[in-house]
Amino acid sequence: QLQLVESGGDLVQPGGSLRLSCAASGFTLDSYAIGWYRQAPGKEREGVSCISSGGSTTNYADSVKGRFTISRDTAKNTVYLQMNSLKSEDTAVYYCAANYVRLRNWCGVKMRGDHWGQGTQVTVSS
Repeated sequence: QLQLVESGGDLVQPGGSLRLSCAASGFTLDSYAIGWYRQAPGKEREGVSCISSGGSTTNYADSVKGRFTISRDTAKNTVYLQMNSLKSEDTAVYYCAANYVRLRNWCGVKMRGDHWGQGTQVTVSS
């Protein structure tokens, strides 16, 4: 059974950092592109970052470019989202999702998400 479990969300002050984890089971990361998404209260869900199934391609939303970094550890079957210089507008529930993408070296932040985790709350506030 394909499963994704996010962790690492927390309350952090503006300018702080967090690292989110997305632990995958039931499949290997070289089979799916993984995306990170977020949804703030009253707003639509938006794509934040992604990493291709081949691991060589990453992409970021303009709002997080230069501050967030996506990576993965295939031995642990886990994808990470390192978030630095956090702002209040980064407050949201963060989700990871697996996307079946035929091209191993492509991903996009607007991928629809085929299998979703339950989410983890990130709150940026002083």
